[in-house]
Amino acid sequence: MQLSDIIASGAILPALKAGSKKQLLQELANHAAKQTGLDARLIFETLLQREKLGSTGLGHGMAIPHGKFADIDKVQGLFARLSQPVDFEAIDEQPVDLVFLLLAPESAGADHLKALARISRLLRDPTLVAKLRGTDSAEGLYAILTEPASTSHAA
Repeated sequence: MQLSDIIASGAILPALKAGSKKQLLQELANHAAKQTGLDARLIFETLLQREKLGSTGLGHGMAIPHGKFADIDKVQGLFARLSQPVDFEAIDEQPVDLVFLLLAPESAGADHLKALARISRLLRDPTLVAKLRGTDSAEGLYAILTEPASTSHAA
């Protein structure tokens, strides 16, 4: 599964402003609603419910909030680079500045898990993460996120 299958070039937010985790989730929900046609409030409430189970903050300043929805037919993503990090109750207690939102159909068991695994592998690559933090254009961020794995892992 390639990230270009999940994320559209228009689903990149290079300098999102949010003052808190809740505000960040609300902003992500608003942008995702425009992209998917889902109701922003439904997305926000679904993300909040998921966060109550445990933070989706992975550590090292990254988070992958996610949820499942009845009214979408494929896994879709949205990537945000925050202008200022926010407390996300991450496992290492570090604030978050890179967020990959993942929305999946209710029926997408394996695809949802594959997408989560793919994104989390990508975000564990320190070279790639440094590139994401050093790029402030949507086009540049999209290019980094969707480059083939073989080129992003130089030997």
